[in-house]
Amino acid sequence: MGADFIEPDLVSTKDGVLVVRHEPEIGGTTDVADRPEFASRRTTKTLAGTPVLGWFVEDFTLAELKTLRAVERLPQVRQRNTIYNGLFQVPTFQEVLDLRVRLSKELGREIGVYPETKHPTYFRAQGLPLEDLLVRLLRRYGLDKPGAPAFVQSFEAANLRLLHDKYGLRTRKVFLTGSGNPCGDPRSYADYLTPAGLRELSAFVAGIGPEKSQVIPRNADGSLGKPSSLVANAHTAGLVVHPYTLRAENMFLPTNMWVGADPTAYGKAIDEQLAFLRAGVDGVFTDQPDIGVLARNLHLGS
Repeated sequence: MGADFIEPDLVSTKDGVLVVRHEPEIGGTTDVADRPEFASRRTTKTLAGTPVLGWFVEDFTLAELKTLRAVERLPQVRQRNTIYNGLFQVPTFQEVLDLRVRLSKELGREIGVYPETKHPTYFRAQGLPLEDLLVRLLRRYGLDKPGAPAFVQSFEAANLRLLHDKYGLRTRKVFLTGSGNPCGDPRSYADYLTPAGLRELSAFVAGIGPEKSQVIPRNADGSLGKPSSLVANAHTAGLVVHPYTLRAENMFLPTNMWVGADPTAYGKAIDEQLAFLRAGVDGVFTDQPDIGVLARNLHLGS
């Protein structure tokens, strides 16, 4: 589809192996709920201050996890994807790194990797810190250098600072931002996105990954508004800007870009992506890479 990077979310198994899942809770992304042998592992844990009921990756060894199969996380939104349910195992991060090498050779162009440390404070409290495992693998694959085809992203500034200061990781880092505060951080994301906050971030990250409405807010009626000053301020601080997440379904688009009334149908996704590219962003996270490539080509006039 033309993607430049593979973007895996990283969590840890009970025996300290980085695997790719959207959250520590795996009931929504695997068939574990249908496995009677694991019924007793259903439990409630506190994740980012919120009680969550389900099955948690850190309660499974890699061998146990590999007996499960992946399922679509949003089946009501992406019913078509459910045809793949049950076909694939949960990949390890090492398997993704091997895939990156293979695809780069097969496609004749370098494919990058853009891992996210998912809930690092939570995993540290479980006795399974993600940093050690991540740095070890990035170094094994020659990705611990600023020019490597890799970024490491996190919603926790402390995690990125730790990777920079304690581990000396030279891979480019990106601070993801949303609403509220990072886990355990007295400072809000809004504080970090001020010109002074961006200058401070530039000491240990190469860029920011803002929630897309922080780049282009919505109007009161839900339509796309005018770009904020965030891109210009970040560029002044020497940071790249990679907003998340651009999706094609109407329910994720501004109201003026809907096509029809079905929230799960595709809307004017190319128009939205073009608006962000014209706002000066340096890249985007998108669930439909082919649309992203088309929008980029249109933006560049090719």
